[in-house]
Amino acid sequence: MTKHFRFETGGAVPAVPASKRRRGKRAYLSGVSAEETVARAYDGRGADLLETRWRGQAGEIDLIFLQDGVYVFCEVKLARSFDAAAERLRPDQMQRIHLAGSEYLGNTPDGQLSEVRFDLALVDGRGQVEIRDGAFSHF
Repeated sequence: MTKHFRFETGGAVPAVPASKRRRGKRAYLSGVSAEETVARAYDGRGADLLETRWRGQAGEIDLIFLQDGVYVFCEVKLARSFDAAAERLRPDQMQRIHLAGSEYLGNTPDGQLSEVRFDLALVDGRGQVEIRDGAFSHF
């Protein structure tokens, strides 16, 4: 943890206020829970989970599956409603996920010749999942 020092007192204090750390931890845990829920939904479809939060030089991919010979790169978004969650996927994120997916494919047997799909998985406030197959494959 990064610390700032108060020279007048000599005591170390955390760099981030406690309230902000709690919000950050809550957001992180909510995201992990949403990803686990989505992974179960894909498992029900017969997909094999290959990676969670895979990070390459271009960025991070939340979930990577192999389903019927197709690599599925999945971005998970959580919000009160599916529409609100979908609005959180920005064009710059899509571009980074595409670049990271290309990087990931470079380490697979068929490389860039692999079949691929970019999905958006939405989780609403009740924990319901909506998967939009190929939602940004065209990007």
